[in-house]
This record gives sequence, C-alpha cells and structure tokens, in this order.
Amino acid sequence: MSKAEKSILIVAPSWVGDMVMAQSLFKAIKEEDPEVAIDVLAPAWTRALVSRMPEIRASIDMPLGHGQLGLIKRYKIGKSLRGKRYNQAIVLPGSLKSAFVPFWAKIPKRTGFVGECRYKLLNDIRKLDKELLSMTVQRFVSLAYSSSNEIPDVRIPALTSDKQNGLNVLKLNGFDGDSDRIICICPGAEYGVAKRWPAEHYGALAKKLAESGWKTVIAGSEKDSNVATEVNRISGDICIDLSGKTSLSEVIDVLSVAAAVVSNDSGLMHVAAALDKNLVAIYGSSDPQFTPPLNKKSRILNLGLACSPCMERECRYKHLNCLVNISPQIVFAELGSLIEI
Repeated sequence: MSKAEKSILIVAPSWVGDMVMAQSLFKAIKEEDPEVAIDVLAPAWTRALVSRMPEIRASIDMPLGHGQLGLIKRYKIGKSLRGKRYNQAIVLPGSLKSAFVPFWAKIPKRTGFVGECRYKLLNDIRKLDKELLSMTVQRFVSLAYSSSNEIPDVRIPALTSDKQNGLNVLKLNGFDGDSDRIICICPGAEYGVAKRWPAEHYGALAKKLAESGWKTVIAGSEKDSNVATEVNRISGDICIDLSGKTSLSEVIDVLSVAAAVVSNDSGLMHVAAALDKNLVAIYGSSDPQFTPPLNKKSRILNLGLACSPCMERECRYKHLNCLVNISPQIVFAELGSLIEI
C-alpha cells in the first residue's frame, strides 16, 4: 500500500476545547507522514471546527451525544466504515463506548489509553502515566507515536478564520465603530458556575473598557444567553451581545477580529488561543496546568487558593473566592500587559 493510500480515523472528543487541542495530534501525525489522510468521527457541531483545520480530510458525524450508548447505531456506523479501509484508528475519549466503532469497522490497528476496560476493543493499548503526561494535549499527541512513555512536543493549534466574515457578522448585529477597538469576552462555561468569572465583574470590565474607547462584544452559545444578558445589563447595555445569535463558525470569525479576548476556562478560550489572539484566561475550579491556553499571547489568572483546583461544577464552600477575588481591575491591568488600553 502506498503512502497516498494510508488513512487514519480519529474518534474525537465532544467538548469544544478538547477538539481544539486535538489539532495538536493532527499536526503531529502529518509531521510523521505528510501523505496520510486523517478523518474525524465526531458530533456534527464539530464540523465548524474541523473545517478550520487543514490537516483533516473529512468529518464523519457521530449522531450520539454524551451518555448515549446506542450500540446498534454504533455498529451500523462501524460497518459503514469498513469500505474506507483505514490503517489505524486513534480513540481520544476514555469511554468504553467510544471504542466500539473502530472495532466494528474492523480497523486493524486501534490505538488508545486503557480507559474503561477496553482491552478487547483496542489492540494498541497504552497505559496512561498521568504524572508524566500531565496535560490533556500531551496525552492526545503521545498517541501519534509508538510509545506514550515520553513527553511529546506540543504543536500549537492554529484554526483558519475569515476576518471579513467576522466584521460582517458584527455589522449585522449593530457594530459600526472602529474594528481595531474590539475586545471579546466569553462569560460562559458549560461545565458549571465554578468556572465562570462573575457576571458583575464582566459587566464592570466592559464599563472600564468603554471609558478607554473600547467596544465589548459578548461571544457564546445559546446556553450562555442568560449570563450574557446579565453581563450586558450590568454594563448598562453597552455591549454587543452575540450569545445564541451566531453559529460556532461565525463566532470563530468574530473572535479573529478582536484585539484581545477575556474568557473563562472554556471551549472559546481554546478557540481564541488557536486563533493566536491576545488572551486573558481566568481559572477558578479547573487546573491551568492541565488544560492551559496553548498560544504565547495568553495570560493566565489563577489565585491558587488552598481549595483549588477542586474541579467541581459548583463551589462546595458557596463563596467562589477563586473567581470573586479576581477583580475587574486585575483583569484590566492584565489586558494592558498585552495591548495598549
């Protein structure tokens, strides 16, 4: 079989941030063999991300969501992929169910970490050393190689974007100012409130930015609409609120226009980093050593309290001091270390 015929199926993660970090794996695979074709099996919504990754040949929709076993559907998908004659599958999620499709697709080499007792489904199985591979992205990239016993070089994710489309989206939503004076904020975090910097802080930051001649744009999905509305109310309705009004593809292009981004530890934080934006990333319950933004223009704000990182969805102590005590003034000053404000 020639190099041109080689192909790999990636069973991809279902979170935005993890999908962005997975691009580091795709880059590593292409560096090893530029001729190999990479297809991705992932939820349909990820096409907006995958289409911005030049390493990917095709995206195959996974119709099942979080927690859905759906063995019959997985079997049908696997059977439908047999004709693709993939040389290898790399399974990024650690769940048992995520390994069924490559097994039923009869892909000869099926690579992944041990996970939920997947010994019969995977035949190139790795034992995860969490101390050695302390970052999610390192774990992904290590699967590009024959051994996961060394710390791999991390390739920086780099999404393509269309700035003109981003400007068009902004104009359609009422923006008519200086496109060089835009700050995007991302106040949502699907994981839970323990990852969300308070709405009153975001609102106060927007006011402070307006005093310096900056326009604040709120980016997010429909799930972020409530917190975005609250942020805008606190700001005095001076923000352009795009939450729930734009597709993920449009959000990528809008973020590409911004001079800087302020975000919680969320999927959009990783998107902003992959667009190489000036970025202030705010961490509460999560661990900035585990899933940091990967570009060099990022500043991480994390108080390192004794109770953090707790990885909880809600603060067990009901005070959220890890986020509340990061003031708008601190974030404004951090922005000033990145851009002239």
